[in-house]
Amino acid sequence: MKIEVWSDFACPFCYIGKTKFDNALSKFEHKDQVEVIYKAYLLNPAAPKVMEGSAIEAFAKGHRVTVEQAKAKFKMFVDNAKTVGLDYNYDIIQMTNTLDAHRIAKWAQQYNKKEIVTARFMKAYFTDGLSLADHDTLLELVSELDLDKDEAKTVLESSKYESEVRAEIEEGRSVGVRGVPFFVLNRKYGISGAQQEEYFLDTLNTLWKESQPLESLGEAEGATCTDESCTI
Repeated sequence: MKIEVWSDFACPFCYIGKTKFDNALSKFEHKDQVEVIYKAYLLNPAAPKVMEGSAIEAFAKGHRVTVEQAKAKFKMFVDNAKTVGLDYNYDIIQMTNTLDAHRIAKWAQQYNKKEIVTARFMKAYFTDGLSLADHDTLLELVSELDLDKDEAKTVLESSKYESEVRAEIEEGRSVGVRGVPFFVLNRKYGISGAQQEEYFLDTLNTLWKESQPLESLGEAEGATCTDESCTI
């Protein structure tokens, strides 16, 4: 079984959705036969390299809402994150461009570390208040994950993997990704948003049954940020 996940490190529901999906996968009886592939998505391609002002001000300006509306939205993100044990610190968050971070994640894929890079970058963004547009920060995170810092520096100082990242974004659009997180299961089912853990697990079980040879099934029967996902 192959699960493709389109997400952005700067998407609040992507971190929540990944956590719920990981929890569901850990309970799936056949998890050792599931391949999970994380793919890039840029929630805000025009995000700056350096944030000006506070996160509240940047969000309000970018989404054309009032500061009070932005505060309410942030509270909703924080409350949702708490339900899965995540701490979002919007008082220190750095709302910056994530293209270079996606390039590093794509580079890390060759070392089978894209998933752990994805998880660490999301924590860095939402919990630690680090800028994923800052090269020194990215290099420190890479080193923390036992990846070659010098090789990563070479990637960052070039345009390497940019075309691959943009190709993943276009691929996502071709399979119906309009917001993130978006999960594509065996190119048959699409799940949009940070759905409940039980929903992910039920879908995995259904997909498993459908992927088995007919004779093995016996008598079995056939099986803008909203509150769950973000769009441009």
